[in-house]
Amino acid sequence: MTGGFFHSPAEPGSMTVRVERTFDVPASRDAVWAFISDPAKRASAISVVDRYEDRGDAFIWFVKLPVIGTTVEFETHDVDVRENEYVKFEGKSRVANVVGEHELEDTEGGCRLTNRFVVQGKLPGVERFFEKNLDAELDRLERELVESVGDESEDEADGSDA
Repeated sequence: MTGGFFHSPAEPGSMTVRVERTFDVPASRDAVWAFISDPAKRASAISVVDRYEDRGDAFIWFVKLPVIGTTVEFETHDVDVRENEYVKFEGKSRVANVVGEHELEDTEGGCRLTNRFVVQGKLPGVERFFEKNLDAELDRLERELVESVGDESEDEADGSDA
């Protein structure tokens, strides 16, 4: 696992947090892709996403942000999808914008997943909230992914469909 944070000025009065984390998953690329390319599965793996809605042309994440004491709607869209290889999504709200990227590559024991997130805060404190919490959220994403593909691997091993 590798990763890190850094700040870079995006526009006056805002701060940008960037994080990249790579982890190896003991599962096929197809199984990892089935999880990471699904907006509902991505949303459900994030603890501050209270709920989400599929509105057809957009996927809405309702994100609890204690730093401002409210839940904020992030309208997300997949903007670049390369089947079984890469997905990039963008989310916009009144308090922050987020860009997430997930890139897959085969390894000897399964699949490597590289995750990149950029969060641009529009209100004071929002970027610090994400900086403080993104590492734990990526830990959670990894756990949820491994659990999900572990279930699929067990189903394949016993010949059943989930």
